Amino acid sequence: MSGLLEVIALHAADAERAEAGGADRLEIVGSMNADGLSPEPNLVGQIRRATSLPIRVMLRLREGFGTDGGEMSRLKGLASSYRSVGADGLVLGFLNGHTEIDVEVVRALVEGSDWHWTFHRAIDSCIETDRAWRALRGLPGLDQVLTAGSARGVSEGLDDLVRRAKNDPAEAALIMAGGGLLAEHVPWLARAGVRAFHIGSRARPQGSWKAYVDADLVRTWRTLIDDAVARSERQPS
Repeated sequence: MSGLLEVIALHAADAERAEAGGADRLEIVGSMNADGLSPEPNLVGQIRRATSLPIRVMLRLREGFGTDGGEMSRLKGLASSYRSVGADGLVLGFLNGHTEIDVEVVRALVEGSDWHWTFHRAIDSCIETDRAWRALRGLPGLDQVLTAGSARGVSEGLDDLVRRAKNDPAEAALIMAGGGLLAEHVPWLARAGVRAFHIGSRARPQGSWKAYVDADLVRTWRTLIDDAVARSERQPS
């Protein structure tokens, strides 16, 4: 069993290079301002034509993890537009004023759709993380949670991710580790049962968002993840 490798793409050239390096899926972001904002639909269409990889698109229009009724119609319109130009799923996540999962907003965006989607790192900003996970597991279509285990990144959240994955195989199956993910984190996560990994700047020379995705860097991560998962599968139960 190999692991899933998702790479952030900002344009068609990123997508082509990520696919050449062995990525399994792309997260399409229009801008890395505020840790990632929605792209224009025409950009998603360009990327769709440039790659055969599955595409999930960021649905987020402002800094922070809140939204309001005035923005909802625009978010729904964007989601519909992304689908019409060939996206395969969404990346989204909203919190209420109590830093809890805003279940009402999320349901309004995903219910009635057959899309699969990722809840993004908003979960790392929840105060009651266990409660947040319980709320997420009841949402339709969710098949991935992008998390670092901490708002400060995987280096600070690694122990929490490993504990969560070991304690609950269902949560391990949902976890996609990302947000400051380093190569040395991967074996620990794989041994705990995590099988999905997400990289952004690590796929680019010198970690610069100004640089294109580098196929050789992606290939290095591909090999690392596959080796770590294979070793974890050979561990005695």
